Amino acid sequence: MAGKKQFDTDTALDAAMVQFWRAGYADTSLDDLSRATGLNRSSIYSSLGDKDTLFLRCLERYATRYGGRYDAALSCAVDRPLAAVRAFFEVTLERIADPGLPDGCLVAQSAMATPVLSSRVAARTKEAVGFQHTRLRAALKAGGLHDEVAETFAIHVAAVNQSLAVMSRTGASAEQLRAIVRVTLDALGRVLGASG
Repeated sequence: MAGKKQFDTDTALDAAMVQFWRAGYADTSLDDLSRATGLNRSSIYSSLGDKDTLFLRCLERYATRYGGRYDAALSCAVDRPLAAVRAFFEVTLERIADPGLPDGCLVAQSAMATPVLSSRVAARTKEAVGFQHTRLRAALKAGGLHDEVAETFAIHVAAVNQSLAVMSRTGASAEQLRAIVRVTLDALGRVLGASG
């Protein structure tokens, strides 16, 4: 249609996601989103929704993209639980090392900003954090850990994973991040060895 600007929704959502990821929800204005996506304000509202709706779409996109990778990493947990958790951390470390992506984690960053989020966005952020814990607990139970130990390590691994994102934002080196992961894997390896 002549005169009507055409755009790719996926490309626009990716650009908005990176903008939110880089600056955070509170520090991202509609002008920032307009510059990032190449769309004017009215196009953003009509095609992608208001700021909360757009952020929720970006958060869902992020959670789906990386959630699928985490699920694939943990898929070998029944036979090789330690390798599964190592692969889980690799998803995060590879994302952090990607120069084309912002530092940190959109979910972790959003969780830290909960006080300034709308109740709807805060609830979805909490849910996204919970998914990581849930997938880890299921994998560790499948790998042979008893309920209480699987629960404790699921919380610990999820917390360490989120801390990697925070540490990367503060300038921690790749080697420092890998050292943090090694401590957790060593502890988990000892528990798995004792339970085997």
